[in-house]
Amino acid sequence: MKAIILLGAPGAGKGTLAEGVRSATGYIHVSTGDMLRAAIKGGTPTGLEAKAWMDKGELVPDDVILRLVSERLAQGQATDQYMFDGFPRTLEQARRLDDTLGRLGGHVDQVFLLEVPTPVIVSRLSGRRICKSCGAVYHVTNIPPTVEGVCDHCGGPLYQRPDDSEATVLNRLDVYLRQTASLIEFYDTKGLLVRINAGTTPQDATAELLSKLA
Repeated sequence: MKAIILLGAPGAGKGTLAEGVRSATGYIHVSTGDMLRAAIKGGTPTGLEAKAWMDKGELVPDDVILRLVSERLAQGQATDQYMFDGFPRTLEQARRLDDTLGRLGGHVDQVFLLEVPTPVIVSRLSGRRICKSCGAVYHVTNIPPTVEGVCDHCGGPLYQRPDDSEATVLNRLDVYLRQTASLIEFYDTKGLLVRINAGTTPQDATAELLSKLA
């Protein structure tokens, strides 16, 4: 059992690249967000514990997240290859992921750092618009609606999420940089870090990642 990790700031394109890698390889895409939603929907003990934290408006603790990851990996086979999207987020999570994989006879094989210039990330996120009626996603530059402010699919109004305002995006990036600096150093020191230029098109970034995949 081995794993690769996609590490990058909000707006770096982790989900898009993960889908590209999944389609081209045998890697199993593991998203902690998806696992949380599935565990909550399924009413598992870990899912109910996570929901209790989320209902209080608090972050789900590392112990709960790692338990979800352990439960997911334990369902797999020794030959499985996993791709973690945006996890681990902290040095403690990284160390405990190593322990979990080690107990299952596995290891982290490569960590891909998706590097995107700050102005590009701000443009990607602050330009995003969501339909209030159907949830369709647009971008003022990359995927504009036919009529400004109006959804092509249902005619609903488009809006900018508070999380996507320029000031909030810059704050999210600052939090990301402070939180992951030690994590990047941790994987770099272990010789596992691979840098990817993700400021290009999704197709180019995916092709570069696949070319560097061991």
